[in-house]
Amino acid sequence: MKIKPFAVEEWMNAWEVGAKYNIAETCVDSISMNELFELTGEDKTEFLNRLCARRLSYGDIEGLPEFRKGVCGLYKTLNIENIVPTHGASGANHHVFYSLISPGDRVVSIMPTYQQLYSIPESYGADVQILHLSKENNYLPDLEKLRRLVTPETKMICINNPNNPTGALMSEQMLREIVEIARSADAWILCDEVYRHLSQEDDWCPSIVDLYEKGISVSSMSKVFSLAGLRLGWIATHDMSVVKSCLSHRDYNLVSCGVFDEMLAAAALKHSDKLLERSRKIVRENLQILDNWVSSEPHVSYVKPKAGTTALVYYDLDIPSYEFCEEMYKKTGAFVTPGDCFEVPHSMRIGYAYGKQDLIDGLKAISEYIAMKTR
Repeated sequence: MKIKPFAVEEWMNAWEVGAKYNIAETCVDSISMNELFELTGEDKTEFLNRLCARRLSYGDIEGLPEFRKGVCGLYKTLNIENIVPTHGASGANHHVFYSLISPGDRVVSIMPTYQQLYSIPESYGADVQILHLSKENNYLPDLEKLRRLVTPETKMICINNPNNPTGALMSEQMLREIVEIARSADAWILCDEVYRHLSQEDDWCPSIVDLYEKGISVSSMSKVFSLAGLRLGWIATHDMSVVKSCLSHRDYNLVSCGVFDEMLAAAALKHSDKLLERSRKIVRENLQILDNWVSSEPHVSYVKPKAGTTALVYYDLDIPSYEFCEEMYKKTGAFVTPGDCFEVPHSMRIGYAYGKQDLIDGLKAISEYIAMKTR
């Protein structure tokens, strides 16, 4: 199988270690186990005693029930049999395509988004059609264009809500319209929802699985819950044929997730409200910092994110984004992601939820670099 290089991950792998100001990170500021127990009020000693007494077998093959129950609490209509644990959301996305998509299947995906959503089905020989999101439309899908791309042969529509890298957020009404388009072709909707609930408002963030019988939600413990080190995600769907296929294919490449990972995630999800409150506080305060900087820096512009942890920021210098970001990194230590990783030239993705002081210092360094190039 041939697949295109994963541009954003290759960039992160090459430069993240050693960055002075990391404002490319997409997780909400990561926490330690000590911080997790302090925040949730869980009894650390009792938990560690249970963990240390547990035999290190494969554990619950279909997933620890307490973990899957915790995941169900993030949705309105799911039971534990609707949840398939995976190795992170990246593992979940890959596993959905691996389980459901065959050569020649028509898949409609958006761009810009996380590259998995179009490069993986393409590598399986799918007929991948791209719906380009535009700055002029606030990076929301043009539904008329989507209707034209979806044919009776369409097997799956892939969306990302909130969007990475732009922070655009589709409303429930828009999601329902996409559902009707998918239903007309009897197509699945795969929605990468790893940033779901990280909104700037307190309203409930709808999930595709609560709106559509063939909706498939992918998420993880990484972004919202600041626990990327667990490498634990999930596939959620009402479509039991999808669950059956995913579990069958799982026997070949996963078997089960880690005992430790699922126990700790279950403890965290018992207090998802506390973790979410922390994360929302961080993204809201930090987005205000980013917004103030964009307003004060004459050489950059953006569509202000509605949710998530990332923003796509354009600059007006005539420098390719890889060159811009690499030279800036070497001269100032500011680490961002080139927009060309998402096929959006003359832009950069900024992750604004990693740490407040890193964000402040990193934005200052970007301004210093721009000033250096515009003298």
